[in-house]
Amino acid sequence: MQFTRARDLVLAGLIGLGVGYVLFDNAYRAMPDLPTLAGVTLLVLALIELGFAVSARGRIRDGRVYAGLLIARFVILAKASSLLGALMLGGWLGALLYLTPRSSTVQAAADDVPSAVVGVICAACLIGAALWLEYSCRSPEPDDEQRRDRSSE
Repeated sequence: MQFTRARDLVLAGLIGLGVGYVLFDNAYRAMPDLPTLAGVTLLVLALIELGFAVSARGRIRDGRVYAGLLIARFVILAKASSLLGALMLGGWLGALLYLTPRSSTVQAAADDVPSAVVGVICAACLIGAALWLEYSCRSPEPDDEQRRDRSSE
């Protein structure tokens, strides 16, 4: 299995950007106000994945046995979450691109800009946590194991 490629994340982000902007352009008048903490769910997912990453990395580095199937599930979760984060980052950026120019003249747009900023930040945190979880599930390189064995002697 390959690591998540940057081009995949960029493509997902561009798709999210296009969909987000078009959605706001076509339906903003009919939409209710955005809750300020609308994107916080992504931050919660990011914190959970950071916990998984710390646990997996520590166990793998210490050489403790960790179920291979659990590591595979962590990697799948990380890949899916990084793509979700990229899509949502693009969507929130699309919303921000739509709202920012209108915020000086439309009060509802000005009120929704903080929600979009929170969404962008939380989506970026999810991408970072997912990539860290994916990285943490790697097997240590042989050089790392040899250095660890030498330092324990």
